[in-house]
Amino acid sequence: MNSPTPPEVAPPAAEDISKDAFLGGAFHLLQPRRGGFRAGHDALLLAATVPRNATGHALDMGSGAGAVALAAAVRAPGLSLVLAEREPSMAALARASIALPENAALAPRLDVVELDLLAPRPVREAAGLADARFDLILSNPPFHPAGGRLSPDARRGAAKSLPEPGSLVRWLAVAGALSRHGARITMILRPDNLPELLEGMEGRFGALHLYAVHSAPGDPAIRLLASAVRGSRAPLLIRPPLVLDEALRRAVSSGEAEISVS
Repeated sequence: MNSPTPPEVAPPAAEDISKDAFLGGAFHLLQPRRGGFRAGHDALLLAATVPRNATGHALDMGSGAGAVALAAAVRAPGLSLVLAEREPSMAALARASIALPENAALAPRLDVVELDLLAPRPVREAAGLADARFDLILSNPPFHPAGGRLSPDARRGAAKSLPEPGSLVRWLAVAGALSRHGARITMILRPDNLPELLEGMEGRFGALHLYAVHSAPGDPAIRLLASAVRGSRAPLLIRPPLVLDEALRRAVSSGEAEISVS
C-alpha cells in the first residue's frame, strides 16, 4: 500500500530561517524559526545513544532539518550517515545545513535523500536505499496518526504526523528491511506509541531496551527511548528512567551525555 502524498508546503522564506549552534558549536543547523519541526532535546537525546566508536553506515529515518544526523556525526567520526526526509523544504534545509562552512568537517560523511520511506521497495532502491544496507538506524519519527491532534502549521503537521494509523508498524517494517542482521535501531517516541512499537518490533528486532524519559521526578513519562537489535531474540529490558534534570539537560546540550542502549 502506498503512503499518501505529503501536503504541499512552500519552502520557508530566508527571514523565517534561523541558524543555530548545537553541542557547544560543534555543528550548526538551519531550521524554521517557528511553526516547523525545530530541533531540541529529543534529537540530542537520540544522538547521545550513538557510541563514539561507532563505524559503518547509519540512516536517520525522517531526518527533518538534520539535527540527529549532524549530532551523531559529531559524536562518531567513523560513522557515515544518510538523512532520509520526505518533506521537500525540510530536505532542502538539511542539504543547506550540511553545506554550511561550520559543518565542512562533517559534510563528507553526510548525504540527504528526499524520499517517502513508506514508498514501495523499488522506489527506495532507486533512491539508493538498498535492503540490508545499514549498521545503525536512528529515528525521531512523526508522533501523531492522521486522525489525531493536528498542527495549525502545514509544515509542522507534515513533520509530526505519520500518514495513517498503523504507520509506525510499517515504519519499523521498512527499518527492518533496510538494516543488516545485527544492526541496531534506536528511536525516541511518545509513550502512547508503545503498543505499535512492540507490534512493529515483533519478529524483526529483539534485545529491546526501553528508557522512560521524564521531565521531573514523579512526573509521567513524556518520551520513550527505545533501542533494539535486528534479528536478536534477547528479551525486553526496561532500563532505569531518564529524568531531564538540570545536569542531564546540560550534558545533552553540550554533547557530553552518554546513554547506553546495549
